[in-house]
Amino acid sequence: MRASGIPVIDGPHDAPIDEALPAHVERALADYLAIRHAAMADQAPSFGTAVASLAGFVLGGGKRLRPTFAWWGWRGAGGEGSGPGAEAVLRAVSALELIQACALVHDDLMDASSLRRGKPTVHVEFAARHRERGWLGEPERFGAAAAILLGDLALAWADDMFTGAGLPAARQVAALPPWQAMRAEMLAGQYLDVLVQATGDESGAAALSVARMKTAAYTVERPLHLGAALAGAPEPLVAGLRAFGTDIGVAFQLRDDLLGMYGDSDVTGKPAGDDLREGKRTLLVSEGLRRAGAAGADVLRAALGDDDLDADGVERVRALLLDVGAVAAVERRMGELTGTALAALDGLELAAPAGAVLRELAVTATRRTS
Repeated sequence: MRASGIPVIDGPHDAPIDEALPAHVERALADYLAIRHAAMADQAPSFGTAVASLAGFVLGGGKRLRPTFAWWGWRGAGGEGSGPGAEAVLRAVSALELIQACALVHDDLMDASSLRRGKPTVHVEFAARHRERGWLGEPERFGAAAAILLGDLALAWADDMFTGAGLPAARQVAALPPWQAMRAEMLAGQYLDVLVQATGDESGAAALSVARMKTAAYTVERPLHLGAALAGAPEPLVAGLRAFGTDIGVAFQLRDDLLGMYGDSDVTGKPAGDDLREGKRTLLVSEGLRRAGAAGADVLRAALGDDDLDADGVERVRALLLDVGAVAAVERRMGELTGTALAALDGLELAAPAGAVLRELAVTATRRTS
């Protein structure tokens, strides 16, 4: 543990990056955050404490999927697996976790979520800090302000980490288009999510549009594009990887929707039924509304956006979605998307072992339990 409280990651230094990628990403993030925390703590000790909370959030869990897909896009397009160039790419793709931190911190605030990974969300943590110390003003407003600012800081530092990774100038220039597109698409997806809730759009097309922009683009498609661009991949290979990534990314979100409704909260780290209470118009909900009769649709609509929905209310909706075939329909759609994604992958000439790894990642992402 460093003096800052940010952990030192000791394990993976000598292990090949391919074999211990999440641990290498963790090390890169911990080293970067320790440097940035030290600088901020010197300038403004009180803000240094807030930065330590952000670092704890970033390093406190997560699957590291985005850097993983980016790394295997790099390797699949012929990028080397070791040496200074590979280490620079590792640092660059690790910056994706800071974009993810921004998205999660802001998403939790917009959704009024109380838990993330089994712990208080950032806005809840800072509201509690305000309350416990008897500060002036409203704890909730302070918590919201802190979450907005720390999410913004994570996004700014993502850019800094990416551009300061030590990439050759030509590689960095080649990777800028997917990097820039990914940031904008992530924010667009967040907006579409709240827009669909506000308008009450119940269509499957709207739900899939949110899944595509909010999750697929910046979780799988653009990370693969980024990695391939860093390796100088030709356009047909980039297009094939993006096609694979889009379908797997949407399937990933559909699995997330099912876990939000039926997953074990001890495993997912979020209360079951939160998507209902937040009024999320997911494909699962859209299929349920389309398939249920008038009475069933009324039950489902009454539950959507009900902050006080209790466990019995969640269970009624769960049973309804199963009974009308909505769950089976979403499972079928995930299977179709996974099939088309793997077909796109099979048509690509990737450097070994990237093809096999990406196939395994596709299965893992769409069959996960957390």
